[in-house]
Amino acid sequence: MLEIILLIFLTRRIGVLAERKGLKAGWWKFYTVLAWIGGEIIGIVLAITLFNEGELFPILLLAIGGAATGYFIVRNTLTKKPDAIEDDINQIGDDIKF
Repeated sequence: MLEIILLIFLTRRIGVLAERKGLKAGWWKFYTVLAWIGGEIIGIVLAITLFNEGELFPILLLAIGGAATGYFIVRNTLTKKPDAIEDDINQIGDDIKF
């Protein structure tokens, strides 16, 4: 349950960042969820190969670590994109009424 709440919070942050960059927020939220689930699956598979299947704590720890890594990859990819440029020169005098 806490993981779902965290994922909702993180996708909202990615959406705000995407809007600031001038990109579609919905797609970046979708990419975040995919990266989260993909990272979690990779973490589970890695943990099962490294540890015994009966040890739950290391499996969960690597699963959450993989999920967080997926989120950070999406966030860093989005952060590297340029911000949306507002064309201020075309907005000069728009609020003047005659």
